[in-house]
Amino acid sequence: MAYDCYIAICKPLHYGSLLGSRVCANMAAAAWGSGFLNAVLHMANTFSLPLCQGNALDQFFCEIPQILKLSCSDAYLREVWALLFSISIAFICFVFTVVSYVQIFRAVLRIPSEQGRHKAFSTCLPHLAVVSLFLSTIMFAYLKPFSLSSPTLNLVLSFLYSVVPPAVNPLIYSMRNKVLKDAVWKFFEYTLLQNQ
Repeated sequence: MAYDCYIAICKPLHYGSLLGSRVCANMAAAAWGSGFLNAVLHMANTFSLPLCQGNALDQFFCEIPQILKLSCSDAYLREVWALLFSISIAFICFVFTVVSYVQIFRAVLRIPSEQGRHKAFSTCLPHLAVVSLFLSTIMFAYLKPFSLSSPTLNLVLSFLYSVVPPAVNPLIYSMRNKVLKDAVWKFFEYTLLQNQ
């Protein structure tokens, strides 16, 4: 999405040639391939860990740090390497997103009209908000000190980075559609009238 926004705002006349179906397919294949490789790596490492403290987790899904707490072997070092691989993939994506948005903001701030700047920002800021929510909650979840750790906080943080961004993303992008926006406002008005 960051690259799409970058091309749409910084190089709009070249959008069709720079972001054709072949480029989109390659980017999708790279994202799915790296995600699949990451998942297989973690799955293979996780299934090889012997669990000596039961198998009950304080999460609503099998999150790797929670599984590592249940492990009683030295094999968890393999999982640390897998986590480092995940962090490197995430860091590459983060750098790519930051560089794209720096270029976008530089281009948008050079737009002379206020309406043009508003339209450009409304195109890319929802994506940036979702990415920021995801990255800030996941970084806090994984980098917070153990003194702040509690089962409730861990559950809330994992919910915020695993459920909220995928749920909010389609809503944010569809809200640019005027028909859908009007329907949502009519629904809220109808609901308010019914409650009075």
